[in-house]
Amino acid sequence: MQKNILLTGYSGFLGSYFYNHLKSDYKVDTLGRNSNNTIICDISKIIPQLNKKYELVIHNAGKAHHVPKTEKEKKDFFKINYQGTINLCNSLENNLPKNFIFISTIAVYGKDFGLNITESEPLLGKTPYAQSKIKAENYLQKWSKKHNVNLIILRLPLVAGKNPKGNLDVMIKGIKKGYYFNIKNNKAKKSIVLAKDIAEFIPYLINKNGIYNLAGDKDYTFKEISYIISQQLNNKKVLELPYFLVHFLSIIGAFIPYFPLNKNSFKKMSTSLTVCSEKAKKELHWNPRSLTNNFKIK
Repeated sequence: MQKNILLTGYSGFLGSYFYNHLKSDYKVDTLGRNSNNTIICDISKIIPQLNKKYELVIHNAGKAHHVPKTEKEKKDFFKINYQGTINLCNSLENNLPKNFIFISTIAVYGKDFGLNITESEPLLGKTPYAQSKIKAENYLQKWSKKHNVNLIILRLPLVAGKNPKGNLDVMIKGIKKGYYFNIKNNKAKKSIVLAKDIAEFIPYLINKNGIYNLAGDKDYTFKEISYIISQQLNNKKVLELPYFLVHFLSIIGAFIPYFPLNKNSFKKMSTSLTVCSEKAKKELHWNPRSLTNNFKIK
């Protein structure tokens, strides 16, 4: 008999990977705002009515990839990522699940740069996105302990797959249109993980507890990532500009509305931000595949 799974955020980038991988071996109910879901509900506003007992709940729904410009937009992060988590947990208390997986982010560490950041690092994230995820993590740890539910928190870096979101989406569009460039001789690296690897890892997390970073097979430079993408775009040429020129353009960009480069984006391009997933490898046998051979943008 198939075990029941509840998945939030099914219509999103990573959620679609979860659903497609799990649907053949489990009975997957999806919960979300659009009509494609099994259970139609906006958990940022109301507590859903759930009458089924689930072996596993995967809480993937959340607000990300957006820089808030108003107080309302800032509050939306907490309504969706934090209050939404509380409402979901309240809905589960009549039929407690055995396992709960929360999809979090390395943004909770609050670092713009750093190498091999481990799970023991303090959570210093100051953005509404990071703060809302930190509050959700803290709530879930107390809730799961109180109700004896196994809890896994996955802190993810850049996630690669078909039609990705965030910075990878920006890079792909930039390479397609010919305006993306790398900094010449830039050795800065980023952690990046395949969506497919995360999805296939989910069944191995049942009956486990803990907080884990998930990084890929190695850390990649911007040049390496852009090369993987350009190969799939008929070897689109990616320009390389000298460091001093890019730095100069980033200063100018602060004064030009909608300029694609500023001090913040320059810092991200020129400094390394990597996380360590040795804990997941040792305790959960995490074994990610090569990005070079497995990152397909379509």
